[in-house]
Amino acid sequence: MSAALPPIRHGGDLLAAVRRYGRPAVDWLDLSTGINPNGYPVPALPAQLWQRLPQDDDGLAELAAQACAAPHALPVAGSQAAIRTLPGLLRPGRVGIAALGYSEYAPAFAAAGHTVEALDETDFARAELAEALDHLVVVNPNNPTGRVLPAPMLLRWHAKLAARGGTLLVDEAFIDCLPGNSVAAHSDAAGLVVLRSIGKFYGLAGIRCGFVLAQPALLDALRARLGHWTVSGPAREVARHALADHAWQDATRARLQACGARLAALLERHGLPPVMHPLFCWVPHHEAARLHHMLAQQGVWTRYFDAAGGCPPSLRLGLPPDQPHAWQRLDTALAAATA
Repeated sequence: MSAALPPIRHGGDLLAAVRRYGRPAVDWLDLSTGINPNGYPVPALPAQLWQRLPQDDDGLAELAAQACAAPHALPVAGSQAAIRTLPGLLRPGRVGIAALGYSEYAPAFAAAGHTVEALDETDFARAELAEALDHLVVVNPNNPTGRVLPAPMLLRWHAKLAARGGTLLVDEAFIDCLPGNSVAAHSDAAGLVVLRSIGKFYGLAGIRCGFVLAQPALLDALRARLGHWTVSGPAREVARHALADHAWQDATRARLQACGARLAALLERHGLPPVMHPLFCWVPHHEAARLHHMLAQQGVWTRYFDAAGGCPPSLRLGLPPDQPHAWQRLDTALAAATA
C-alpha cells in the first residue's frame, strides 16, 4: 500500500489540448476517454419534457434495477453525484482505494473524514485485503488498468467488511461489456453499494445519469441528501429508451468486443502491447509521456497517467469512431510516434 492521494484528472479535456498545441477542436481525434464513440441513437424528445419538472416516479428506477439485475436502484446525476455524497453516509474509517484509478474517490472520502489508504495494483490480488480496512472501493473493471476482479472474490471481501459494519463500494461503470462479473444482484445486502453508469457503454456521458444500487435504507438516505430533480427530465427519458433497447445492447456488446480487439491488435503491431477492455486499451510504457506528446502533435489526444500504484507511466486510448479514416489516422500517428 502506498500513501499519496492521486490528483483529480479526467479525460475528455480536449480544450486543454487545443490550448496547448494550437490545433482547433475539429481537427483532433479525441481518444482521451473510454466512452463509446458510437453511442445510443437518442430519439426525438417530446417538447413538454423541456417545460415540466422531472418526474421521479416515472419508472426509471424500476427499469434501471431490472436492467442491472439489482433489487433496487436510485437514479442520480451520474456516478459523480454519488461519489461525492456516499462517503458522508458511511462511518468514518480506513478506506482502501486504488492509487491508479478513478481519481474522484480519494478526495471525496478524505473530505468526509475517512483515512484513505492508496492501494497498489498488486494489493487487489490479496485475498486478505479487506481485513485491514473499514471500507473498500473497487472499480471493476478498473479504469485505466483494465483489471477485472471476479464476483466471488468481491463478495468474500464484502462479507468480511460487512461483518465489521464496513462497506464495499463497487464502481461498475465499465461492466456492461462484461456483465458476468457484476455483483449488482447482491446489492440488497448490508454493506454493499454498486454504482452503474450509462455514460460509457451507451455513449451518453453528456446526459449525466447513473444509478446507485443498494439497500433501500441507504438509498433513502442518499435521496434525502441529494434532494429532488437530480436527473433532468430529458435525461430520464433518454435513459429509459436506452435501458429498454435490448437489441441495441446485444449488438453493441458484440461490436465493442470486436473494436477493442482491433485497437489492441493495432497497438501490438506498433510495439505497444496493451491491456484490453472493449472500450479502451491501457498501455504501460516507460516512454508514455513522449508517446502522448508525439501523438498530440499529430492531432491524436490520449490520456496520460503518471507512474502510480506500482505501475509505470502509461497511456489509455479509447476507441476511434467507427470510420475508416479515423482508424487510418491513428495507425499513421502511431507509426510516427513509435518510429
